[in-house]
Amino acid sequence: MKSKMLFSRTDRTSLLPVYVTSIGYWEHQPETEREEGFPDYQLHQTIRGAGEYTVEGRTVRVGPGEAFVLYPGVVHSYRPVSKPWEMAWVAFNGREAGAMLRYAGWRASGGARLAEGGLLGPFAAMLEGDSLSYEANLERSHGIYALLLELGRMQTAGNREQDMNRMKPIVAYIEDNLHRALSLGELAEAAGVSPQYLCRLFQKTVQMRPLQYVNLQRVGRAKQLMFGAPGRRMHEVARDVGFDNASYFGAVFKKATGYSPEQFRRLYGLPGND
Repeated sequence: MKSKMLFSRTDRTSLLPVYVTSIGYWEHQPETEREEGFPDYQLHQTIRGAGEYTVEGRTVRVGPGEAFVLYPGVVHSYRPVSKPWEMAWVAFNGREAGAMLRYAGWRASGGARLAEGGLLGPFAAMLEGDSLSYEANLERSHGIYALLLELGRMQTAGNREQDMNRMKPIVAYIEDNLHRALSLGELAEAAGVSPQYLCRLFQKTVQMRPLQYVNLQRVGRAKQLMFGAPGRRMHEVARDVGFDNASYFGAVFKKATGYSPEQFRRLYGLPGND
């Protein structure tokens, strides 16, 4: 592929949650310095060779299989440290662009190792052709969404798999004991770890505390009980999912779903006896 640069029309695609503003490929990326930053988010992927990024006084080296994100308005520069420094880039924006980057693992400008073996699929698809039609721009905006999802999967897959394997025994224990009260100490003992470590593991894998997770599982099971046994009274449902107090169950249910258990029943056309 020859070096190329495409500028998207954004008069219509700017209404999308995430849209591409420009995209390009360099056979050899030249040195670039931006004292006022750049107006859009940028994602660079190194394909071959190596380069250095300096962001707000911090210098990071990147090589094949690595990507680098630059947030809007952040002072930065980058330069090759080998020749060629083969690199593809895409600039994008939109009301959900920052949220999508955070999902992909970037809360600020910085780099991450991905995988060697060439340009990521959605990236390569966005670079195909030279059309600047609305349809082509729409496809590229679809591509940046797919690319950010793929980056999120790649960044978390290895560590997440390891963490989820650690979670499996305790998740199974919770599922088997939702019908009764569970304490943090009991869960930690069942997992063979300290309560502090268990809290860190839950925060890392499911972004919530262990007992929050337990309550959400109770709510999920309560929904199934309401559907599977529609004649059951609400205090019985509460008891069967580990709540001694039906009022507390109702408060937890409403916090999790936005509806009281009775409202939930009516919403789905389920009969009730309360």
